[in-house]
Amino acid sequence: MKPRIFAYYLPQYHPFPENDEWWGKGFTEWTNVARARKLFPGHKQPHIPADLGFYDLRLPEVREQQAELARKAGIEAFCYYEYWFGNGKQLMQRPFEEVVASGKPDFPFCLCWANHSWYKKLWDPNNPGKDILLAEQTYPGEKDYTEHFMHLLPAFKDRRYVRVNGKLFYIIYDAVGFRDAETFMTTWRRLAKEHGLNDFHFVATDYNSEHKDELLARGFDAVNNVDYINIYHVAPKWQKALKTVARKYLGIPMIYRYKDAIRYMLHPSCSEREVIPVIAPNWDHTPRSGRKGLVFTDCAPKYFKQLALKAFSMLKNKPEEEQIVMLKSWNEWGEGNYMEPDTEYGDGYIKALAEAVSESR
Repeated sequence: MKPRIFAYYLPQYHPFPENDEWWGKGFTEWTNVARARKLFPGHKQPHIPADLGFYDLRLPEVREQQAELARKAGIEAFCYYEYWFGNGKQLMQRPFEEVVASGKPDFPFCLCWANHSWYKKLWDPNNPGKDILLAEQTYPGEKDYTEHFMHLLPAFKDRRYVRVNGKLFYIIYDAVGFRDAETFMTTWRRLAKEHGLNDFHFVATDYNSEHKDELLARGFDAVNNVDYINIYHVAPKWQKALKTVARKYLGIPMIYRYKDAIRYMLHPSCSEREVIPVIAPNWDHTPRSGRKGLVFTDCAPKYFKQLALKAFSMLKNKPEEEQIVMLKSWNEWGEGNYMEPDTEYGDGYIKALAEAVSESR
């Protein structure tokens, strides 16, 4: 068995006008990463990139280096987040569009529609104000769904685009909240056939393993079982209450040990054919959210390898094409959630995943 590993990829690391307006000239995710600070004894911050440095995704050389590292890890494809807000409004599309237009890197890809509104969040617990809406996610209907499809048609026709059973693999992030998803999928399936693309393998993100049956009944082919921070949801009420008090009065974020957290990342349903497991190598949201963040401590490649092996073992009874694992994430540095080399472990996470892939065969 060789698991099919698709790694979520954030195309954010380049300046663009909206970020300049909202956060200041030249802002990228690296701004948050570089200014992160230790918030409690033993807190490992900031996390500093090693081999690739504080890169700019407008550089094709960086994208080539990322693909080479992913190959070494045993990753089959990058799953790029795409941001289509309706009526043609997009954000952060440049890196992926350049990947498609240039034909490089020669590395497979697929897409996840990150269909959610953007807010300027007020993380300060003492600030009574509400989050500020920056970009609203809308669903104008079939005409807009068609425009969305046509915009992505060059990517769908690209030989690098990932297929499952001959169908284009496509994830919808907020599938539960997207109440018009049936119309959307019907439209795209029709357009795919009209353009000689066969069909789509539509995957719905299912948080906390609560909506699988509903989503499959609505026409999705599979659900993406996102339980990577599930320890927070299953923790005893008294423990959550204690941590909430500590955060409010002592300024300590929500903290869990990574080796405890991985016990809850893979729901038993991940062994079912229609359920795709998700694995996360690490997590620390404080670069974005400060003291209101969630932190996994003592993250290490050796524990991540254990998680990967467990996920791979849950695939063995699935058809070969559907032995898929989603990796969250390749480069979400602002969430402390990444595979790329850093100054602490070097390429340790990449080696750990490669070893797990090798041992699973």
